[in-house]
Amino acid sequence: MRDYTAQPVPDSVWKNPYHFIAFGFGSGAVPFAPGTFGTLMAIPFYLAMQNLAPIVYLLLLIAITLASMWLCDKVSKDTHTHDHSGMCLDEIVGYLVTMFAAPKGFIWICIGFALFRFFDIVKPWPIAYVDTHVKGGVGMILDDVLAGVYSLIIIHILSWIF
Repeated sequence: MRDYTAQPVPDSVWKNPYHFIAFGFGSGAVPFAPGTFGTLMAIPFYLAMQNLAPIVYLLLLIAITLASMWLCDKVSKDTHTHDHSGMCLDEIVGYLVTMFAAPKGFIWICIGFALFRFFDIVKPWPIAYVDTHVKGGVGMILDDVLAGVYSLIIIHILSWIF
């Protein structure tokens, strides 16, 4: 489980491109709510991807997810810290999962943001299980992917209703 106590941000975040990316392109260096800032950092990536054909978005999302698992594992080993609270590449991946084939528009971006943050924080089953039992880069990313799946389902239900 992620340690939410204040952890010093390694200087390497500003020197090593791998560390910079794993720390949410620097958004994880914010001294409070790094996961929220990491999710905000995901919005420009979503906006760049939102007009892709669904199959292209999905294939790119799979590639980003796998690369993120590898990268977070590497940076975690480099910094000798499992799932540092500032490593918020997982929030970027989770938000991109949330927004897969979502309706376009500012309100849906906000709804997706709120849903993803809710599930990432509350961690209903099996998210909490994955967060505590799956180690390495896979575990760091997979719990946020699951939070994204929960959010994805709800955003699509809401879009169907409204």
